Amino acid sequence: MRELLSRPGFGEGPLTLGAELELPIIDKAGLAFPINRSLLAQSADSSLQLELNRFNIEYNATPVPLIGSPFTALHTQLTEALRHINGLAAAQGGRVVPIGILPTLSEADLQSQALTDLPRYRALSWALRHQRHTPFRVCIDGKEPLTMTCNDVTMEGANTSFQLHLRVPPHEFAHLYNMAQLVTPIAVAVSANSPIFVGHLLWDETRIALFKQAIDDRPPHEKNWNQPARVSYGNGWVREGAYELFAEAVGLFPPLMPLISDRPPMECHRRGELPSLEELRLHQSTVWRWNRAIYDPAMGGHLRIELRALPSGPTPIDMVANAAFLIGMILGLRAQAQYLLPIFPFDYTHRNFYRAAQAGLDAQLLWPSDTPPSPREMPLRDLARTMLPIAKQGLGEAGVDEEDTDRLLNIIQQRLDTGINGATWQRSMLTQFEQGMPRTEALAAMLERYLTYSNEGRPVTEWSQSR
Repeated sequence: MRELLSRPGFGEGPLTLGAELELPIIDKAGLAFPINRSLLAQSADSSLQLELNRFNIEYNATPVPLIGSPFTALHTQLTEALRHINGLAAAQGGRVVPIGILPTLSEADLQSQALTDLPRYRALSWALRHQRHTPFRVCIDGKEPLTMTCNDVTMEGANTSFQLHLRVPPHEFAHLYNMAQLVTPIAVAVSANSPIFVGHLLWDETRIALFKQAIDDRPPHEKNWNQPARVSYGNGWVREGAYELFAEAVGLFPPLMPLISDRPPMECHRRGELPSLEELRLHQSTVWRWNRAIYDPAMGGHLRIELRALPSGPTPIDMVANAAFLIGMILGLRAQAQYLLPIFPFDYTHRNFYRAAQAGLDAQLLWPSDTPPSPREMPLRDLARTMLPIAKQGLGEAGVDEEDTDRLLNIIQQRLDTGINGATWQRSMLTQFEQGMPRTEALAAMLERYLTYSNEGRPVTEWSQSR
């Protein structure tokens, strides 16, 4: 990788945007429906892939240039994908729902039998269990704290995300990656859509805590000396470029699946060919940074920043608004990177990330101040409002049409003004349904109402707030 990055012109090219959408599959009663393999067998669409658990499926959008109307193009792809996948699922009595965590999940849905029966997932499960030696344990605080154990990695499959891929030139990687780390907490708070797990009201974006703990391969007794976790927000600002992140992943973590390519990469490099770096890419895929460096040998070879923290749902328009806001902030702040990073230690953005996931729109985040003392604590909604013009500027400088930008950032503005996002809507509606029925029935009723509004395609701020 180090040699490859030193090649003149490697990875240069326009910014592009891609996305992965993970979706739970449910039956007519709104319960997890483990049919992903039979669903995929009905389709020849290569953009669909199996996920870790049998009740999840993934859609991979076609990357688009980050110029013109990329978010309109992405919105069209997501809308059509949901229509297509729902058609496949309906043939077997199922549906899909874009949501961060399926609220009707039970502990029984997340045991070993939930694992999708593929060699890759069996190998990953075995390797993580072999490293840990004890059952996986989740402890999440919140309004209704939860402690849960499982003998397999299948608790992680409760998480369904909307992941973005931003192709960037190598010489800009460090600034853009660092800005992604700085502003991701703001985007997580604004887009939160995962307040419920196995019947417990927890964090606004419970996925963040659940993912880290559900596949933590560290034996409990070894956590005392702060051995790094495979799922984390990172260990510091990037100083020079992507190589640091690849080197960190190799240096800190043993391989989980030590497969060996039959094409030695250095031989390919010496012949002037583009090495696939299969071993490195496989290893990097088992170190789950919330913002991750990606090397792809396609299109002459390039680097991407994989932005992994956003939840699935509630609707395609909500998801592309989240994408526009996050990417706009990254691009809009990149010129300030050299000023911001020295006055904002990385530990503060790490702290912001988990505070944003816990409290969502009600979070209080730290932010650099022009005058001491710095940083200062700010209400999330006030901070996000200051970011809206910065996001608009960043997208405009990248060549995104103003009409595309204004429409989506207005959706973010509406969330800040109303205090409504996916998480707050779910909690409010569940409270109302629980006034007349038990929690299990109320969760199913809330999910049906959620799915009805989601299928209409309007932003969550326009959904009815009353039962």
